Amino acid sequence: MAVQLFILRGVPEEEADEICAILDENNIDYYETPAGSWGMSMPALWLKDETQLDQAKQLLDEYQQQRQTQAHAEYEALKRQGKQRRVIDLIKEHPLRFLLYLVLIAVVAYFSISPFLRLG
Repeated sequence: MAVQLFILRGVPEEEADEICAILDENNIDYYETPAGSWGMSMPALWLKDETQLDQAKQLLDEYQQQRQTQAHAEYEALKRQGKQRRVIDLIKEHPLRFLLYLVLIAVVAYFSISPFLRLG
């Protein structure tokens, strides 16, 4: 019976390709289910043989540890070089989006608090 190994929702395509390559290299029999036309289905990797689950999980754990270490090293390198993006950089890149979000937050806060202000 097939068993779900890895959910692909929100996973970058390069990461999914790397995971598939690892499974292929280790002769682990799997298949992929897509998100579907409207993204309603569960995109995932499934093992065809349940007995390979422990080996596949161990490979994925090793891969994710390596990927986390690499991402952390890249982050630290950018931080040392002063190139790490900050919140102010994001605001400067999209000032209208920032203002729109700020207005939406204020509107939601107003409608959330106004009933209590009218009581007093």
